[in-house]
Amino acid sequence: MCGIVGLHLRSPELYPRLGELLAAMLGEMSDRGADSAGIAVYGDPEWSPYGQGCVSVTDIAEAPDLGPDVDVVQVDTTYLLSADMSSEDLLGLVREAYPTALISGFGPDLAVLKGVGHPRALTESWGLAKAQGWQGVGHTRMATESAVTPSGCHPYTVGPGQCLVHNGSFANHATIRRELRRAGVEFDSENDTEVGARFVAEQLAAGRDVATALKELCATFDGFYTLLVSDPDSFAVVRDAIACKPAVIAETDDWVAMASEYRALAGLPGVEQARIWEPEPEVVYAWTR
Repeated sequence: MCGIVGLHLRSPELYPRLGELLAAMLGEMSDRGADSAGIAVYGDPEWSPYGQGCVSVTDIAEAPDLGPDVDVVQVDTTYLLSADMSSEDLLGLVREAYPTALISGFGPDLAVLKGVGHPRALTESWGLAKAQGWQGVGHTRMATESAVTPSGCHPYTVGPGQCLVHNGSFANHATIRRELRRAGVEFDSENDTEVGARFVAEQLAAGRDVATALKELCATFDGFYTLLVSDPDSFAVVRDAIACKPAVIAETDDWVAMASEYRALAGLPGVEQARIWEPEPEVVYAWTR
């Protein structure tokens, strides 16, 4: 059992409140996963400056030093790097200098924070309530099949700007992991969610859109799951064919949100006027900026 939250803001007037709203949503999902948590924030001017390449590095002994052209912001145990170059080029510099560092996220406008501990304590240590932006996703984890470590935390960001969070389990993840490894894909953890994230990233790299990639995942993976996939311009939700993992979506003119349970949405502004529904099995729901 894990908890998923996601918030896609349509109204720029709400951008300054993204972190405040996301922190409250994540806190409501704490009892669905109290051993670790992670969040992805799109558009915070300090964490991921506009027009810069961005890389989030977690689980490293000291602050990365890549020279004066790379800015470093420390947020708890994560270092947020930005520079006037592409995110892929910056990622290459990080991997060359720190080959064992955990890359928790990379891509323009993106900051990813992960940590072991209670979600409410983590959001406090991150100062999440002060974050700004237009979109955020989060996850509270109750580990079942891999270790409680930063590498086992969601979101998984394995393509530029792409994040995936997951509630459930993939029954055939070991088989698909072997197939992806034979194709040259490398993994950071033994978590089944990373297999789904790597699969989606391969689909997107092959030119498919998010909806098609998620439909292909539904056709390939066995198990029970609710998935939320995001990038800087989109936000998508899908459930498996049985849809036994809970999920609820709410939509207003100002925002779109989803969570594992309604209580995570109850504090959003204007939720009383929202259209609220439970996503249908294997139907991809997607929104863009």
